[in-house]
Amino acid sequence: MRRLLLSLSLSMVLAPIPAALAQVSIGIGVPGVSIGINLNAYPSLVRVPGYPVYYDPRGDSNYFFYDGQYWVYREDNWYASSWYNGPWVSVQPAYVPLYVLRVPVRYYRQPPTYFRGWRADAPPRWGDHWGRDWERSRAGWNQWNRNNTPRPAPLPVYQRQYSGDRYPGSYDRQREIRTRNYSYQPRESITQQHFQPRVSPGGPDNGPRGRDSRNDSQGNDRGNRPDPRGNDRGNRPDSQGNDRGNRPDTPRNERGNRLESQGNDRGNPAESQGKGRDKKD
Repeated sequence: MRRLLLSLSLSMVLAPIPAALAQVSIGIGVPGVSIGINLNAYPSLVRVPGYPVYYDPRGDSNYFFYDGQYWVYREDNWYASSWYNGPWVSVQPAYVPLYVLRVPVRYYRQPPTYFRGWRADAPPRWGDHWGRDWERSRAGWNQWNRNNTPRPAPLPVYQRQYSGDRYPGSYDRQREIRTRNYSYQPRESITQQHFQPRVSPGGPDNGPRGRDSRNDSQGNDRGNRPDPRGNDRGNRPDSQGNDRGNRPDTPRNERGNRLESQGNDRGNPAESQGKGRDKKD
């Protein structure tokens, strides 16, 4: 029995890995997938004429750059990354930017088989491929004013110096380098979401919020400081006023009492003196 289990375990370990599993594997360091594209150096990107999109004419994949992000169409799936060699994030067809979908067929270096028969100078027929539901949700996706085409995003050429072993594999490291060297602000919402920092409680990404909190706390401290001073000053005048008010009241009362008593005392002697005079008279 042990020999049988041992032979079965060895056969499972030594069995060949399917090609699909070998090409797609879980990325290391950040959520993402490896899609079988390994670029040892920064690609040579050329702009698609009339589009704010770049493509790699020397590559062997459907590789594009748009709005500060790299896009790859492989095995009927779209993938995006902020760095030229991933890690890649899968993007559903309903969220792929329209200008990426509008790139003509001729700029796909590895067009799938269902592209055959389609015009090379026209975008792929995504509605025919993905169905009516997609076409209904992206109605008019292939209609736009070419005179109002936005300018292409600048290429992140700073990534050229990061190749081979120097390529940053972690998301935090990639974001740190990109923030320091690339100031472009994306236009598409899907790209904006990808560029947003992944906030972890108490992590370094809370820096701006920490600054805001500090400013708020300082503002609150400053706001609170005048209040206690005002309150102290207000209380002091009040207390002084109360003291003064009480003091005048008491002295007045005391003086009044004294005056009354003195008046009474003086009155009494006057009366007594008057009575005395009357008696003498």
